[in-house]
Amino acid sequence: MGEVNTFMQSIPLEYFITLCSVLFCLGVLGVLLRKNAIVILGCVELMLNSVNLLLAAFAAYNGNSDGQLLVFFIMVVAAAEVAVGLAIIAMLYRNTRSVDVGIFNKLKG
Repeated sequence: MGEVNTFMQSIPLEYFITLCSVLFCLGVLGVLLRKNAIVILGCVELMLNSVNLLLAAFAAYNGNSDGQLLVFFIMVVAAAEVAVGLAIIAMLYRNTRSVDVGIFNKLKG
């Protein structure tokens, strides 16, 4: 069990926490400040991947695989989210010829 996680345990856990916090904050800023729907989806993926990295780091430091199993399920849900999100964006682009989220308010009723 110790040999498998030796590399992950050689890096201090605070570094992983700092890196994941910065990545998550960048994703939140991208979602809040950008108007392009594809960039917003990319920022949501950045947030999910930062959480995945943190879960994998905690699992490696604790020596169990529960966090890695949760990472797998999050990746499956993220892939489904991307597929559905890109399909919705493609349909909206056909109607409006834009992926600007400000234009999507005009599609109401």
